[in-house]
Amino acid sequence: MKTRLLLFIAALLSIFASGAWAQGYPTKPIRLVVPFSPGGGTDTQARAIAQRMSETLGQTVVVDNRPGAGGSIGAEIVVRATPDGYTLIMVSGSYGANAALYKLRYDPIGDIQPVALIGTTGLVLSVHPSVPARSVKEFIAHAKANPGKLNFGSAGTGGLGHLAGEVFKLESKVDFVHVPYKGSGPTMRALLAGEIQLSFSSMVPSIPHVKAGRLRALGVTTAQRSPALPDVPAISETLPGYEVTHWYGLWGPRGLPKPILARWNKEVSRVLQLDDVKRRLSNEGMVPGGGSPESFAKFLRQQVEKWRRVVKEANIKIG
Repeated sequence: MKTRLLLFIAALLSIFASGAWAQGYPTKPIRLVVPFSPGGGTDTQARAIAQRMSETLGQTVVVDNRPGAGGSIGAEIVVRATPDGYTLIMVSGSYGANAALYKLRYDPIGDIQPVALIGTTGLVLSVHPSVPARSVKEFIAHAKANPGKLNFGSAGTGGLGHLAGEVFKLESKVDFVHVPYKGSGPTMRALLAGEIQLSFSSMVPSIPHVKAGRLRALGVTTAQRSPALPDVPAISETLPGYEVTHWYGLWGPRGLPKPILARWNKEVSRVLQLDDVKRRLSNEGMVPGGGSPESFAKFLRQQVEKWRRVVKEANIKIG
């Protein structure tokens, strides 16, 4: 009985100490890992959030780029970090596929603590002007009439652009050849030059070329039309159920103290509703996220399950 009482008292003291410590958080700079090289979409979003959160928290949020293995190297660093609120990570849509593409040394759901969804957007199915199709329906007919003759480029095997194309192939029953490039820049240059005939690329680099007539946008991968390209149909209007969401989100290691988790979630959600932030996200074709950690966790589970199915059905291999 005495031992149980002592253990109970120790547990209470631990809870009170944790609460008091969390109230003083943060007392030093916070590391925000970006599992990709500088300059990409995830890096850009992370730096914007880091600046705002530095102002809110009163401590510098330092972006730390740790690229490699489709983002898995950076993710493992954060999984293994002390869950004290001083190491978090910004991930993007490809995170959901990594469990199927790589032999991870961590559980992409069970070993993390989701914090907040930053925002969602889609990709654009764009074709070179030499492709005669002017709609998704016409493109499917053209691809079926020319099986294996069309080349589709992506920023790399296993990336979201590649996966979006594989989902399209599965659901439309067409066949075109995947050509992986080392990044979105080379992919876009190849598409503009006509070396490839189509791509599923991010909106930001695609929109200027679409508006200038250098590319033709046939559809967006989100379930509904994008405010950034309101005249471009959603692919789902032709292929019911088709949806590939590009997203950004924050998480930390499992065991993140609840007061710190709640503070990050609250402050990030507030930042996402600021007029200038909403305007910047809108210009990039993004819808602000927010919501609870639980809703983000549910979203992540759905993404992991979806891409495991797609990777298996499309027989996608890395290396």
